[in-house]
Amino acid sequence: MSIRSAAENILPAGQRFAERLRAGDETAHAQKMALTAFTIRIVSAGIAFVSQIVQARLMGEFEYGIFVFIWILVILFGNFSCLGFHSAIIRFLPQYHLEDARSEIRGLTFTARVFAMFSATALAAAGFAALFLLQDKVNPIYVVPAFFGLVTLPMIALGDVLDGTARANSWAISAFSQTYILRPSLILLFMVAAVFWGRPATATTAMQAALAATYLTTLVQFVSISWRMRKRYLHGPRTIDFMAWFRVALPIFLIEGFGFLLTNADVVIVGFYLPPDRVAVYFAAAKTMALVQFVYFSVKAAAGPRFSVLIARQDTPALAVFAAKAARWTFWPSLAVGLGVLAAGKLLLGLFGPAFTEGYPLMAILFLGTMMKALVGPGEILLSMAGRQKLCAALYAGILSVNIALNVLLIPLFGLTGAALATATATGVEALLLHIAVRRTLGIALFAFASRQTPTVSAEVASS
Repeated sequence: MSIRSAAENILPAGQRFAERLRAGDETAHAQKMALTAFTIRIVSAGIAFVSQIVQARLMGEFEYGIFVFIWILVILFGNFSCLGFHSAIIRFLPQYHLEDARSEIRGLTFTARVFAMFSATALAAAGFAALFLLQDKVNPIYVVPAFFGLVTLPMIALGDVLDGTARANSWAISAFSQTYILRPSLILLFMVAAVFWGRPATATTAMQAALAATYLTTLVQFVSISWRMRKRYLHGPRTIDFMAWFRVALPIFLIEGFGFLLTNADVVIVGFYLPPDRVAVYFAAAKTMALVQFVYFSVKAAAGPRFSVLIARQDTPALAVFAAKAARWTFWPSLAVGLGVLAAGKLLLGLFGPAFTEGYPLMAILFLGTMMKALVGPGEILLSMAGRQKLCAALYAGILSVNIALNVLLIPLFGLTGAALATATATGVEALLLHIAVRRTLGIALFAFASRQTPTVSAEVASS
């Protein structure tokens, strides 16, 4: 063999070896980010759990039920205000980073912030108008807490965009610590301080504490993320392609909005049908069982940017392998954590107060639904990053319809048990539909018990 032909053989082999090393490094980075997010979520779950217990003890079941009902609505509508731009950043920024398209990065992050703030402010104004016009039809116990919740909306939306910016840059600590550690810690601190200084232990005081904590947390995060972005991408012109981003953001908004509603619709519907003390019992059971979900959240946070990079490179075999790993990363830790939470369930619920232990059977039902979803891991993120946003949005519209219909049907018949059954059933339907959709569109066996061999993938993974 000539030296020239040997060199021609060696160079491609060397390139393939370098690519394998790079892929291994990036997978390891994704694992590191998942582990970091997992660790933060463990800490945040502990903080949130302690905060919920203290607040329930301070306020009692009735006032606590009012607070959690309003706070969940605030988080929901604050997230919806972004219209998917907080996730569109995760979709586009890694791609722009590979292309060294810095002006597009500056334009994207600026547009997402301004749009989220404007949208959330408009939504809050509509909420104030609705409170005024419908004051005779709104239960008075909700009016004042709802007022403070509406004032909080713009900072919730901005915080979500900042979280997305940090996730897109793989800044795991910045992405998760502000919202999941600092904010709940400050809510608890401000609430306890307010009661100590003579304020009544009511839902209104709790919402005031939440408002102050949200504004402080978001402003600190805004300064931190802005400084890091300027340091990484410097000053310069902005390229704004709003419609291209919006076409991707809107389906993602529908997907994540439907998913977010799936996670919280049961509590909201219970609030419409049952008194606040029943809302409190259900919320305590659901959020105690939700300790399992931080596993899924951690994997989802790490997998999104990695999916985006692999799709941008059109590396479908590596995408299939990583997707299968993501499903396994989700299922086994979720099973271990879930069994541990169930074993300690009555003890954990008892910390909220003696009346809360009646929610233990609800935890077992909700656990079954959580594990069905864990079998397929972050399937909706894979579909979104692969340009299948419309399909995923349609799936989640159907799943949400099933969830709402089951809750409306079963809550009047079986009370809180009906809400748990409806949620678990809808979650199982979600897992099944995601598995089928990923298999048929991408050719990937997204299942925790799938073979560890490289899955068969379609000839091309479409990107938006």
